Formats: sequence, structure tokens, C-alpha cells
Amino acid sequence: MPESYAPILLRRKAKQLRSQTGNPNIVARFELEPQTWRYLATTVLSRPFHMLIHESIVLFTCIYISLAYGILYLFFQAYPIIFQGTNSVYHFTPLQSGLAFIPIGIGACLCAFIFFTWDHYLYKHIALRSPWTSIEEYRRLPLACLGGPFLVLSLFWLGFTSSTTPALNPFIPILSGTTFGLGFLLIMMAMLNYLTDAYETYAASAQAVASCCRSVFGALLPLAAAKMFSTLGIRWACATLGFIALVVTCIPFGFVRWGERIRGGSKFCRELKKIKEREEREEESRRQREMEMEMDKQRKRDGQVVGGGDYDNNDDYDFDE
Repeated sequence: MPESYAPILLRRKAKQLRSQTGNPNIVARFELEPQTWRYLATTVLSRPFHMLIHESIVLFTCIYISLAYGILYLFFQAYPIIFQGTNSVYHFTPLQSGLAFIPIGIGACLCAFIFFTWDHYLYKHIALRSPWTSIEEYRRLPLACLGGPFLVLSLFWLGFTSSTTPALNPFIPILSGTTFGLGFLLIMMAMLNYLTDAYETYAASAQAVASCCRSVFGALLPLAAAKMFSTLGIRWACATLGFIALVVTCIPFGFVRWGERIRGGSKFCRELKKIKEREEREEESRRQREMEMEMDKQRKRDGQVVGGGDYDNNDDYDFDE
């Protein structure tokens, strides 16, 4: 897989130019940062947790994807409670209980078609230079806004169709996994892509703390499954998760509405804006120099042509006279 991380690419380019020109002063901006162990320990390793505390976008994104991730792993405990064993509703065998997860995978596959459709629409408008395509929230978050209601629907669907008396056909609650898989993947992909777009150079730190948070939730939330389902029952255990998911569903909508303003007050986003402005000025200066060099070359070529023409015109004179 080709490298795409900008600091690495710039560092390689600077190294190549130093080798070609012999000029040791050609460096990438990122090479000017200290590379000591103290700097790595106090800045690089602490930056993800600093962003979690001080960056609203990182904090609320971590909350949302951690809940979705935790519910996914909680299902590995909840499905046997609902479908498997003598105390369950449907008395499935372990094999049958495992097959109940298939609709989650089907929903995840359906998500791919939505992503392809959205990307086609997005890149079409990028080519048309539509103003909204330059705003990170409008590029990424509509899919998360779509996925949230699907996740909420799946939880209420599972809870209220698997706890009726008499029991409904097991395929009815099992099919709720389709909407869960669809909503889960839409949320995860859209929110993580938004983190990358919003923080660019600092995206690795934002992604690191997001991965840490969702892994913690994925490990701890399933531990509460048995107690929660035995205390609240299947219906209200799923409904409790559904109500919590309903509350956090507003997060991507809030980012769409206020995300640009939030990024404007972010220390990291302000730093990125300064870097972009400086790079744009440098790029404009480089283009100006190239244009001036090209104009100088053109003037020299024009001068050679004019000089050659004057010399050739001497043939019109009769020097024998």
C-alpha cells in the first residue's frame, strides 16, 4: 500500500532534494520538530489524551463510536440470552444462535452501496466546485446522520419483538440485525473519516484516542450484559440502550450545525489553518518565481531570434560595392 501520510511524504521529498542538490538546508517543516525521547513522551504520546479532554469534536466522536462499538460486542453476550438455551425465549442451539448474527453482516454489506452512491454524488459536486464540498461536516457527516436512526431502530426492534407472549417468529427479531449492521458501519466510517478530515496532520492522534476509547467500551460493556438483561428483562434492557443511542444520535447533527464554529475555536484546527495559509503563500511564491523564470527564458529566446534575424538581413546588402 503506498504511503499517503503527508509528513512522511514531505520528509522523503526533502531527503531526495538534499541528495540531488547537496544542499543540507533543504528540510521538511516536520523535520524541524525535536525528536528526543522527552519530546515524544511529553508531546506525541500525551497529545491524543489532550485532544480527548480539550477538543469537543474528538470527545463527542469518541462517545458516539464507543457506544456503537460497545453495543456490537454486547450483542455477543445478549444474543445467547435471547435466543439460546433453556432459559431463553427461542431455545436455539449454539449453532442456530450463531447464525442469528448473519443479518448484521448483511446490513454491513448494504452499507457499501450507500457509501458508493454518496461518494459518486460527492465527487460529482467536487468536480462542479460546489461550495459545500469544501466543508468537512457536509462531506462526511450526512452518512452518520443517516446511520444513527438505523442503530436506534434496531435496538427497539430487537427488544420489543423478542419478548412478546406468545413469542413471535424468531426471524422477526433476528432481522433487526440488518438495520444494526447498516447503522453501525455508517456511524463508524463517517465519524472516523470526519476526524481525519477535521484534524489532518493531527489525525493520527485523534484516531489513536478514538481507537483506545472504543476498545475500552468494547471490552467493558459486554461484562454488564448478563446483569442488565436479568434485572431489566430483554425488552427494557434493549430499550435502555436504544434511549441512550437516541440521545447520542444528535451528535453528528450538532456537528453539521456548529462543527465549523467548533473547529474555529480549536487550538489544533487554528494551527492547521496557519499551516495551510503559510503553504498557500509559499506555493503562490513558488508559482510566481516559476512564471518569472519562464518569462526570462522567453525573453532570451525572443532576443536570440531578433538578433539572428538582423544578422541574416545583411545578405540584402552588396558588400562588393
